[in-house]
Amino acid sequence: MTRIEISAAGSCLEELVRRVTGSCETIALTEHGRVAALLVSPRLVEDLEDSLAVADYQRRKAEGTLGPGIPHEEVRRMLGLLP
Repeated sequence: MTRIEISAAGSCLEELVRRVTGSCETIALTEHGRVAALLVSPRLVEDLEDSLAVADYQRRKAEGTLGPGIPHEEVRRMLGLLP
């Protein structure tokens, strides 16, 4: 993980954003040597959210606490995939 002081990041923010957008690199913005914020790719956040959703589903399935599902045909209709 690349670390950069917030005071120095302002002058190269566009470059830093381009770096994280095109990769899975994370850039830590620091203040007085401590991490204050992270710049991460939206793709990385989406992947993490997907992984959390799958893990939550698997946990609820193992616990037997899943609610009723939506039939596949209904989902297709909702998405406009059926005539």
